[in-house]
Amino acid sequence: MKYLVALAFLAIIASLGSALFFMMRDGRDGKPKTSNMARALAFRVGFSILIFLCILIAWKLGYIQPTGIKPGQ
Repeated sequence: MKYLVALAFLAIIASLGSALFFMMRDGRDGKPKTSNMARALAFRVGFSILIFLCILIAWKLGYIQPTGIKPGQ
């Protein structure tokens, strides 16, 4: 499970980096703007939802456990 979470975080960071790249490069030198940046940010949102669902499913199936910190203390 740790590897899946780490891989998803790396995918999120890579998606943010590619969105930055496309933001800086698209529309320069008279070229038309493309939707590459929006697509990269959409993938980031998808990866974020995927990691949240994976953590929730892992908790429900018992693969990960709560820390034991009692609420309100």
